[in-house]
Amino acid sequence: MTVDSSAARKPRRSAAGRAGTTGTKRTTPRTTKQTGDPQLVQLLTPEGKRVKHAEYDAYVDGITPDELRGLYRDMVLTRRFDAEATALQRQGELGLWASLLGQEAAQIGSGRALHDDDYVFPTYREHGVAWCRGVDPTNLLGMFRGVNNGGWDPTTNNFHLYTIVIGSQTLHATGYAMGVTMDSADSAVIAYFGDGASSQGDVAEAFTFSAVYNAPVVFFCQNNQWAISEPTERQSRVPLYQRAQGYGFPGVRVDGNDVLACLAVTKWALERARTGAGPTLVEAYTYRMGAHTTSDDPTKYRADEEREAWEAKDPILRLRRYLEASNHADDGFFAELENESEALGRRVREAVRSMPDPDHFAIFENVYADGHALVDEERAQFAAYQASFATESDSGIAAGEGA
Repeated sequence: MTVDSSAARKPRRSAAGRAGTTGTKRTTPRTTKQTGDPQLVQLLTPEGKRVKHAEYDAYVDGITPDELRGLYRDMVLTRRFDAEATALQRQGELGLWASLLGQEAAQIGSGRALHDDDYVFPTYREHGVAWCRGVDPTNLLGMFRGVNNGGWDPTTNNFHLYTIVIGSQTLHATGYAMGVTMDSADSAVIAYFGDGASSQGDVAEAFTFSAVYNAPVVFFCQNNQWAISEPTERQSRVPLYQRAQGYGFPGVRVDGNDVLACLAVTKWALERARTGAGPTLVEAYTYRMGAHTTSDDPTKYRADEEREAWEAKDPILRLRRYLEASNHADDGFFAELENESEALGRRVREAVRSMPDPDHFAIFENVYADGHALVDEERAQFAAYQASFATESDSGIAAGEGA
């Protein structure tokens, strides 16, 4: 679907060692510094303690208790929706599902940093960002159920359709951002991708063009450390954020399990883009606590100890500890949210199971703008094929009645 960059002018409504062979399960967990690591921007420790940062504190110092509770609510509801989707796939209601379990802080923090007239180019795992942009969760599930090709109009929420081709959306984002510049708009563009996609040629090309044209784009890489079964250290000799140096724009590594840090760093990067300072690479260092997709078995290639170590850094638990220690939320708030979460799960399940079957002939629409003889021929052949099922069924019934 073609996206018009003039949508950016809409008024704002709000402001080192190599790993073992691929497929071989790890026997020891990898260790990476977090607290105290000078490379990692962190504002909230895994224990829920607020720490100061000279450069990024200004972007969250004015945050209110109500806004903090809102971030917590976003993460909880996104995780509940994600869990329901996983269950639906296991029960045969979805063809596939890509879980975001463990990546809620990276997505909600960055998603809430966006302005309404900013434009988002996601991959296929940005369910939390879609939530922040107001996309109905059931639309996401319709695509994975095979009843639609996305289910939402990208121009309504400035949230593009999910992109399955790994890394290609970074080029789309760069081209759109170049158009924003030509339109003299003051909005920004953000492209989401993973550590695996960072090795794709499309991403390298997007980095080149965005730098040369000083495009107002933020490249937001969720480094969940596993490109299916391939660990990050088998893709890069340096931390991913350092790759930006070779293209001439800044890169920042942020604690991807810290929603406040992700909010602050993304605000900073988007501000740079809007004010003409060009692109930024943000590496949100996080962890995929579940499978790559529901067709994957992570127990075959990574150690349980590694997953357990990261579960202790859970982004939702981290913010809850901070809310409780700061007296910003009480038992009533958490109980009410639990009820809301269960209601969301029921709504999603009912909506998915009541989705109508798709129009089989919709695949022939929008292939060519003015139609095409070959498509017409294929449509006719497919119609005959579909009709054959009804004919065979009718014949069988007639034969049975005669007997």
